[in-house]
Amino acid sequence: MSYLFEIIDLDSWQYGLPKLRAAAKITFGEIDGVLPFKGRRNPTAVSSTSYKAAFQYKTAANKWKPRLGLVESGAELAVAEEILVSPNLWDLEFQPVTIPYTDPNGGRRNHTIDLRQTFMSGRQRLIFIRNRSSLKKPFVQAEIECIRSAARREFGHQLIVVDGDSYTKARRDNLRRMHRLIAFQPDQIADDLVEEAVARLTTLWKMSDLVRAMDLAPSRVFQSCLRLIARKRLGADLNAIISHDSRIWRIQ
Repeated sequence: MSYLFEIIDLDSWQYGLPKLRAAAKITFGEIDGVLPFKGRRNPTAVSSTSYKAAFQYKTAANKWKPRLGLVESGAELAVAEEILVSPNLWDLEFQPVTIPYTDPNGGRRNHTIDLRQTFMSGRQRLIFIRNRSSLKKPFVQAEIECIRSAARREFGHQLIVVDGDSYTKARRDNLRRMHRLIAFQPDQIADDLVEEAVARLTTLWKMSDLVRAMDLAPSRVFQSCLRLIARKRLGADLNAIISHDSRIWRIQ
């Protein structure tokens, strides 16, 4: 028995395919009730190797109005959300300043800082985020020092380097939940009740101990615990997904 197969052009290997143009960066129009992104560069160009995200956040500098934030990696998002739950934060900026510098080979280059954190005191911290394998490369280390030397005081008082791989998947998930609850689902009454229960409960070991000891819905206790952990009023292992069975402890 013989079979006839029709071969069409797309079934054969095509050599010398034309190179496609890179997709344009994602642009955001006006969002009702949300302040626009104010960074120096838009980091949302399409990539097959990095994670891009857009999200809303609130800071005292923005009078607690939601603002659009854009990041070009999951590590940047995790670092940002950890900063955003800090009680000592005044403002957080994404892609805030571009620093001209001379690279280790003597070439002139520009680097746009990932994040700038402003404390209530007015002190500003520039944050450079890379994965661990990149940070171990001697050329990258030398380049960071060149950027640090070129960073003028008006850009920030300090430049720190953050290893993005130190933020595990569980830690990133916990930080995302804590940030959303702090910024968009506050519940001061529940937080006060849970904190009072933590202070008087001598047998506290797991979050479920609080649920049994309180006349609050388990979901409300859980959300309150996440907010208190974010504010460092409760302790927990952030490198494990926080649940009702998680070990928690009071921070003096």
